[in-house]
Amino acid sequence: MLPWLFDTGSLTARLIRLCRRCAVGEFRVELLQQSIRLPTLDERNVLNIRNRQHAIIREVKLYCGAAAMVYARTVIPLSTVTGKQRLYANLGNRPLGAMLFADSSMRREQMMVSCLQPGDMLYSRTGEQQGKVWGRRSVFYVGGKPLLVSEYFLPALTAAESND
Repeated sequence: MLPWLFDTGSLTARLIRLCRRCAVGEFRVELLQQSIRLPTLDERNVLNIRNRQHAIIREVKLYCGAAAMVYARTVIPLSTVTGKQRLYANLGNRPLGAMLFADSSMRREQMMVSCLQPGDMLYSRTGEQQGKVWGRRSVFYVGGKPLLVSEYFLPALTAAESND
């Protein structure tokens, strides 16, 4: 899991390579939910935004074929999706990582490792029933404006890696 947690490259590109190597099916993004709502207190603190400030919250799963490999949650302050960065507001089933790493203005802050456990607010969103789910999160800046990306690596990813 460590190589996935600390890889500074595009997770999207790395998953696409894994899908091809393992021949388990094509990479795809499934949009679970996207809406404007209040981020969690922790997310607001990381993004340094006010308590009642709403953001676009996008939740997706990244797949190789039928296997969900990653659950990802992105928090985009409404002030970020202005000007050239408006395109980040309506990604649908397109991968965020491909856009971020193609954006010449993109800058990524240090990654933070986290672990979800049964009972954590986001744990049920991963679809897992038992055990820990390790992940990471980073604040990205596009055009100098922040967004928070959290990525949690699901057991199917570990299984695919060990079969590779």
